[in-house]
Amino acid sequence: MAHTFEELVEMQRAADEAHARVIALREEYGPPTQHEWSETQTATYETAWRTWRDLARDIQAAVTEHATEQSQNRYEVEASVKKAARHPEES
Repeated sequence: MAHTFEELVEMQRAADEAHARVIALREEYGPPTQHEWSETQTATYETAWRTWRDLARDIQAAVTEHATEQSQNRYEVEASVKKAARHPEES
């Protein structure tokens, strides 16, 4: 399925938000090797991590597909998407 640049930006924002959630949980719970997490904490963290991983995988595949379809450099497309997602005021 082809994605527009705007859709790619939204996908990147979702992946970034999921990553921020993983980082926030890690900071809240402490490092898993230094603190014993409860079953609930472990399940919450693992769910957040899987969500981030899946969203990151999906945006990578979509960027590759978009770049191929548009005959553009994949790395330039990725950089443009990340810039637009993370710094909308500059776009």
